[in-house]
Amino acid sequence: MDQVHEPVGSKQSKNYQRFSSQLGSTPNPDLHRWRRSFSGVMRREEPLSPWKRRTPDTYTMFQTRSPMSRLSFNSRNRDTSAAAAAAATAATTAAAVNGDPTSPRPLEANVPAGRYLDALQGPELEVLKESEDLLLPTDQTWPFLLRFPINSFGIVLGLGSQTILWKKLSLMPSMRFLHIPLHINFVLWCVALCAYTLISLTYVCKCIFYFEAVRREFYHPVRINFFFAPWVCGMFLTLGVPPTIAASIHPAAWLVFMSPLVVLELKIYGQWLSGGERRLSKVANPATHVSIVGNFVGSLLGATVEWKELATFFWAVGIAHYVVVFVTLYQRLPTNELLTRDMHPVYFLFLAVPSTASVAWEKITSDFGYVSKLVFFLGLFLLFSLVVRVSIFRGFKFSLTWWAYTFPLTAVAIASIHYAVREPGLFTQGLATVISFVAVTVVFLLFVFTLVHAFVWRTLFPNDIAIAITRKKRRGKPARKNILHSSGSFDKETNQAMEDNSKTRRVPSVTISVGCS
Repeated sequence: MDQVHEPVGSKQSKNYQRFSSQLGSTPNPDLHRWRRSFSGVMRREEPLSPWKRRTPDTYTMFQTRSPMSRLSFNSRNRDTSAAAAAAATAATTAAAVNGDPTSPRPLEANVPAGRYLDALQGPELEVLKESEDLLLPTDQTWPFLLRFPINSFGIVLGLGSQTILWKKLSLMPSMRFLHIPLHINFVLWCVALCAYTLISLTYVCKCIFYFEAVRREFYHPVRINFFFAPWVCGMFLTLGVPPTIAASIHPAAWLVFMSPLVVLELKIYGQWLSGGERRLSKVANPATHVSIVGNFVGSLLGATVEWKELATFFWAVGIAHYVVVFVTLYQRLPTNELLTRDMHPVYFLFLAVPSTASVAWEKITSDFGYVSKLVFFLGLFLLFSLVVRVSIFRGFKFSLTWWAYTFPLTAVAIASIHYAVREPGLFTQGLATVISFVAVTVVFLLFVFTLVHAFVWRTLFPNDIAIAITRKKRRGKPARKNILHSSGSFDKETNQAMEDNSKTRRVPSVTISVGCS
């Protein structure tokens, strides 16, 4: 027979013992859950909910575990009985997979894409739904590396693209009337390089110490696109390098930044093609353009180092996938759950691909011809269609992802400068000047907001809710169910468990009124 621990208190213990003897000792999960709740009330203590039992050790579930540490964990918990050991291992693994905060094992199962769509909401899937619970406490500040998202590379996307813009403003013949000194490009390039180095080292530390959190970001339908950002940032800095530092670009730079990008494309584009849980019609969102624009930036860099065959290859790959993504997003298919009805600044990412593609094709053919004009006019039309909607700029909280919305605007400004060179005139020069001024102003304001949020308000890195969702939705709030109410009556689920158990043991059910005063 199972041994039942009696609660503290003489009178309460006798009541509990008499009630337990009538119900019998047949193992029943619902009955054992009621007994734990019963014991908590007898001690006049509210049973601690899973989100109140969390300790600093809870964060270890996201830490990187070596194979030796897993082996030592299993050896310490080995039981003499093989059946008991197998059962314990299965239970512990299931607890970790389902998100039990008391489980010491790491998260070993990948979270399905549909789970992110069910648990989170918002255009960036960053807001937790009210019916969901987290693996980590919400009333505490998590470790910094857990709060440092891959979206942080959006800062370098904005600054890196600005280095190219200021370089064009200084050197392009159509913009010489502005008399922009080349020193601005040098200073901005140094700032962008420092930001790139600092963010890269920080995220490498996150990969080393909290790899499970990085893996969860990789399977996030929106965050996965920002894994292309580090390599795109590197190509931005290479293209925007000041002439005083390097007069030409070595082809090795193209290999360094395009090799990992190709690996990511084979992984992500393959999932779109094969369908399944991560098919494009389900996970497509405006941030998907970040995974597409890398082809055109790589094509531009390849043409710059005179590898025009490879540049043409990646331009073709990029334009084919861009058409598919553009049509998928424009149609707003019923299966796509990431597109909100309201407009959001994230839609500015629609401008990134056509503007970059126009400049890349000009570099390949050495002429801003009809193909370049065609995709540039598409980007220009999308820009005007977004600007006329004033509501898009109101009612949204600042976040790091906003930096990724700056480089598409900068890309339009760069393309307009190249168009002004091909079609010189007062209108084209004025258009390039206005768009460039708007792009520079937006980046400057975001830079100020970032510094204020980081060093004054200290709200730049809030708890990253997206990585802490449970793998499976919990059926209810265990802290608010299956316990005795203040009036002394049981809830419906507990009464049903008592009746089922009494029928099994052929013992009449007993109703006990317990005073909690």
